[in-house]
Amino acid sequence: MAVSLFSHDVSDLCLGKPALRLLSLSATVADALTALKFSDDYFVSVWDCRLAKNGCGGGDVDGSADGGDFECCRCVGKLCMVDVICYLCRDENLLSPSAALCAPISEILPQIPGIVMHLEPSASLLDAIDLVLQGAQNLVVPIKAKLGSNSRRKQLKNPTNAIHGGREFCWLTQEDIIRYLLSSIGHFSPIAALSLDNLGIICTNALSINYHSPASSAIGAISRCIANQTSVAVVDADGILIGEISPFALARCDKAVAAAIMTLSSGDLMAYIDCGGPPEDLVKVVKARLKENNLEGMLQEFTNSPSSIGSPSFTSSSSDEEFSPSPSSRKYRRSSSYSARITRRSEAIVCHPRSSLIAVIIQAIAHRVNYVWVIEDDCSLIGIVTFLDMLKVFREHLETSE
Repeated sequence: MAVSLFSHDVSDLCLGKPALRLLSLSATVADALTALKFSDDYFVSVWDCRLAKNGCGGGDVDGSADGGDFECCRCVGKLCMVDVICYLCRDENLLSPSAALCAPISEILPQIPGIVMHLEPSASLLDAIDLVLQGAQNLVVPIKAKLGSNSRRKQLKNPTNAIHGGREFCWLTQEDIIRYLLSSIGHFSPIAALSLDNLGIICTNALSINYHSPASSAIGAISRCIANQTSVAVVDADGILIGEISPFALARCDKAVAAAIMTLSSGDLMAYIDCGGPPEDLVKVVKARLKENNLEGMLQEFTNSPSSIGSPSFTSSSSDEEFSPSPSSRKYRRSSSYSARITRRSEAIVCHPRSSLIAVIIQAIAHRVNYVWVIEDDCSLIGIVTFLDMLKVFREHLETSE
């Protein structure tokens, strides 16, 4: 079974993947904002390029055809809008966020060893899984052979394309690998039909915050969620899951959301980052509290942002929905007693501890998330299950079946 599953190499997972767009390590935070604005992905790749002689060494990309000088480039990390937002929320940047944007991106680049790893297209799927289990979130894989002089000139005209040393790159994620395994799920019988409880893969120490707590108290948790590709659960005093503060939702916002994080409660922040734009009443609250705290620089950035224009639709009572406690439902919304403006972005994707592994995988892929919250029948939070937990199960199964 393992032989047939891994008869194809990593290049099979790269079919149809778009080429990466690079961001140089010498860029500024403002450059990162621009790159993220025009990116089709949540993240942009950060590359360290330098002139070298006689080979890069260590598996770097070699663009030399004659052994002379050549550009040696390597992806050293990735950035998303949340990295910028958390950076602007630092105490030293609150008074002058515009000045903070002039800093080099090394100031916001996550210093997590091995978070991005290079992998040759001839590597096996097993190699890719092992790297992910060791901590890699993204695998950088070449998807094209060396290019001719015409392509080299095109590269110089469009330096944002990840074409280095005559090679073009894409990256693979945990989701890509899970999708591939799902297409061969029959090889993993009977574990695919087992419940999360039986498999023992529910993590019970998920990051959470109280609905009424200041959103600013969740900044550290949000940063950690970027590292482990999860979200911060928002719960009430009884531990009932109300929603989430998702880095993926924040990644679709602009930098002005930093002002909302510093002034709103966790519950109001969920409403602020919801689909359609922030409610007008919350926009007024943010502006008033920025003035109260003498954060004139952040107030100016916030006022000039398109997102500071409120969305009347968010203040309509017709958006409130009654809460359904049925555990078969995949999404939960609190009633108007929680002033619930919680819709698509803040909804928590949930499952039951007795849900099967295959059902949870399909659920996560359908909603483009790397995790699913696990709740009791009364909607109290038990924990979380992630793609990483699932990959561990698949890897162990392959070991026992070899």
